Amino acid sequence: MSTYVYGITAAAHPALPEGMDGVGDPPRRVRVLTEGGLAALVSEAPAGLRPGRRDLLAHRNVLARAGDGGCVLPMRFGSVAPDDDTVTGVLAERADHYRERLRTLDGKVEYHVRAGHIEEAVLHRVMSEDPELRALAEAGRKAGGGTHQSRMRLGAMVVAAVQAREAEDAAEVRQVLEAESAAVSAEPDPTGWLVNVSFLVDRRSAGSFLAGAERLRRSRPHLDLSVNGPLPPYSFVEPGPAEPAVSTAGRGHRQQEDR
Repeated sequence: MSTYVYGITAAAHPALPEGMDGVGDPPRRVRVLTEGGLAALVSEAPAGLRPGRRDLLAHRNVLARAGDGGCVLPMRFGSVAPDDDTVTGVLAERADHYRERLRTLDGKVEYHVRAGHIEEAVLHRVMSEDPELRALAEAGRKAGGGTHQSRMRLGAMVVAAVQAREAEDAAEVRQVLEAESAAVSAEPDPTGWLVNVSFLVDRRSAGSFLAGAERLRRSRPHLDLSVNGPLPPYSFVEPGPAEPAVSTAGRGHRQQEDR
């Protein structure tokens, strides 16, 4: 039977959730594997596991229970090793890396931020800021729509203005929120979003981080800005010096109930 891995922590962690229910139907019992001062929270891996809400919540609940007592390196949903020995072997091989990550991430949480433009609002914004655009648009209206050439010129200018606004807004969002965070992890494919970024934030600074996000919302009402968190620091558990020894079923699925 393969082994499902929820997270990695210190063997001395005071709140290891051994004996609670994990993923699967029926739910598999959570166990603790230890090696060299580290511990992995695991269970048997159900066959055909998919990222349904019940199993996503079970994965999250194991991490939340363990996180109440200290730092846990969360594994993505669907992380599976061939067996228990493989898991303890990884703990031994990458012990230095995992200890460094536990020290670095202690007391920190992740906030995932997405920002995009509200189309009508951003068009109104760029028109209000550019007298030449307003003059061209007004001239076109008075001329019953204007010539094909004038319409093309106006369209190109609007596109350029919106693109400039996209770049400015994306830079501003990142600048404001990076100032309140310890690290940043951008999504590899931000398609459809100006910003699609995870921020590592000290729990004690979470209020300042969220206040920064709220200031951005107020100052830029043409932005659709969403902040999800606090989350376990999924995006900051960097790979160790060797290739991962676990596979991820449904790779690419985040903790969907939190996103």
